[in-house]
Amino acid sequence: MSSAAEAPLLVTAELDPEAFARLDGLRRRYFPSERNLIPAHVSLFHHLPPREHTSVEAALEAIAERSAPTLYFGRLRRLGRGMAVDVEAPGLGAIHRELSRAFAEWLTPQDRQPFRPHVTLMNKATPEDATAAFAELSAGWASFEGHAPALLLWRYLAGPWELVRRVPFTDRAG
Repeated sequence: MSSAAEAPLLVTAELDPEAFARLDGLRRRYFPSERNLIPAHVSLFHHLPPREHTSVEAALEAIAERSAPTLYFGRLRRLGRGMAVDVEAPGLGAIHRELSRAFAEWLTPQDRQPFRPHVTLMNKATPEDATAAFAELSAGWASFEGHAPALLLWRYLAGPWELVRRVPFTDRAG
């Protein structure tokens, strides 16, 4: 087993308290409990090398000198064995593009994919449970808006994640 210092790094956008409460509540309701090891989140990067920790933090600090991006939680989308809510966030897209350039040499194939921000509400369920949950949630779903007050840096610990650092947006660039 590798140590925490050797664990890959992840970057997510923090959800404002109201959006987090709503989406994490849905995640706790629909995600199979034995597989729900992490809170609701919007992933930016899934696997950055731990040896670049200092450089990753420096890039996050530099990019956080702007306003907190607005997040629009729009349509529900089926995943193979689950569902997610798509997130429209042009400001977060710009942040992702800039960080992708900073992290270019370290990006895995997954992190080189086009950025499609979302919050996974259910995954790894049976197809029947996924279909029923999507129908149930879709019946009363209403889009809503929130924001991302910070970027979060995590360590991947073979299932659960460990929060390493919260980097708040400071609005110093504007």
